[in-house]
Amino acid sequence: MDTKIIAIIVAGGTGQRMGSVVPKQFLEIEHKSILTHTIDQFVAAFSVIELVVVLPEAYLKEGEAVLSKSKYKNKISFVAGGDTRFQSVKNGLSKVTSSSIVFVHDAVRCLLTPALIQRCYQQAFEKGSAIPAVTATDTVRLMSGEEHQLLNRENVMLIQTPQTFRSELLIKAFEQKYQASFTDEANVVEASGVPVYLVDGEYENIKITRPLDLAIANYILTKRFS
Repeated sequence: MDTKIIAIIVAGGTGQRMGSVVPKQFLEIEHKSILTHTIDQFVAAFSVIELVVVLPEAYLKEGEAVLSKSKYKNKISFVAGGDTRFQSVKNGLSKVTSSSIVFVHDAVRCLLTPALIQRCYQQAFEKGSAIPAVTATDTVRLMSGEEHQLLNRENVMLIQTPQTFRSELLIKAFEQKYQASFTDEANVVEASGVPVYLVDGEYENIKITRPLDLAIANYILTKRFS
């Protein structure tokens, strides 16, 4: 495989919505941190992958200690995050110094599979980008002041990570000045004038934000390991 592969794992959370004094990426499921479960999937997908882990500055040493237990053979760089996701990812991109396929992934989405990672890689290699998405399953209404209207949920896509790009597109896009609308990498790349392409996501690829999410992840991972 000639193209370099890099995963930027964004782990900027501090655990406030989880109600935990420990940042949620360090909480354990099946005796391993959520961060470790997430990285395991990328390493399983591509044994040669390089990892850039973006953490709050106060937790860099803890992150290094947690991942050292897993004894990965992959190159791992640790970077301090910023005040926004945009800045955190930009900081992570400073470690991308050659042409690559770059994944940007939420550390707390530990239920993704190697198949999804490989699917994103293949499409990004062919089209320049791969944004995992699933169709909404709930009824969706769009609010406008006090009024609201029903949307066709088959046309509503729920966006996930890893958002995957050719490095040239992503690095150039992050040269832009920050805007409040930059809630994910797809928005940043689109704002640079480059279209992005969706790819099939996975319904189990949830983001662990609240205690219920942690219980769901615990159930799914326990089932996978049994």
